[in-house]
Amino acid sequence: MTDLKTKLYQMFILGTEGHGYEKALAQGLGGIIFFTKDIQSSEEFRKLVSDIKSKALIPPFLSIDQEGGRVERTENIHNGKKYLSAKFAFEKGQDFLQTQTREIAEELKSYGINLNFAPCIDVNTNPDNPIIGERAFSNNPDEVIKGEKIVSQTYRENGIIPCVKHFPGHGDANADSHLTLPEIDLPLSEMEHTHIKPFAACAKTIEMVMVAHLHCTCFEREAIPTSLSKNAISYLRNKLGFDGVIISDDMIMAGAAGFEPVQACERGIRAGLNMFIYRNSAPETIEIIESIAQRALQDEELRQNIEYSYKKIHDLKKKKNML
Repeated sequence: MTDLKTKLYQMFILGTEGHGYEKALAQGLGGIIFFTKDIQSSEEFRKLVSDIKSKALIPPFLSIDQEGGRVERTENIHNGKKYLSAKFAFEKGQDFLQTQTREIAEELKSYGINLNFAPCIDVNTNPDNPIIGERAFSNNPDEVIKGEKIVSQTYRENGIIPCVKHFPGHGDANADSHLTLPEIDLPLSEMEHTHIKPFAACAKTIEMVMVAHLHCTCFEREAIPTSLSKNAISYLRNKLGFDGVIISDDMIMAGAAGFEPVQACERGIRAGLNMFIYRNSAPETIEIIESIAQRALQDEELRQNIEYSYKKIHDLKKKKNML
């Protein structure tokens, strides 16, 4: 019988910086996210992955942001090979996109990675967008839908779990959510017609959706990021019918920094988030999990949401033969 604290630990994906992940794995940590600093040589990286697996109480998601172009974490061990970003790969045609995605999947799988935070299915409608740009397949939602189908299916066929991002669409932002909380002031009808459209198209097939740190005024009047917004997450679950795992963007980002960390996570759990990403595993990050575990013992709603999330995570791991 899995206890509540273990189930809560399953809801977190942490980075290696701070080394708290080592003990957290023994507590049931849900996953690890790797960055370029973790991947300096093939041998060392394989050893790190093997070491993580051996310490884990429950098989973890071994995750990465490997989109190609600007967002590529294995660049130090490629021998000079560079993958194209989504825009340029898509422009080269379906065969090229499929082939490149298969190459990325095979490379990731060879290191033991099983989850990629890709494809990025934002519709890049704002030419001044400082963070999306060429990471998007297109500024046309129908083209983005085509790109997503090819990439997600190719990952799936090659043993990598795809995770689409950044719901409900980062493409109209004029600011970087790593640095601030961008505001997207569009009516829901326009969001649905353009930015939400690719998410709606894959809601019944995709395994995992990452929610952005955006203030979308169509969901919240107050400056609450969509990642912590019950309205936004309920829309994804109930209106779009998404049944998989809902994960936050990195909680260290400034877009999520308007709330005290324990309060932010608690708010996210109540809003319906199933998993959180933290780029580090410093003592203060572990303390967030421990604090919420204590609170959940006295809080029925929090406890039920943790149970629900654990089931979503467990079901996905089981479906992908991880357990």
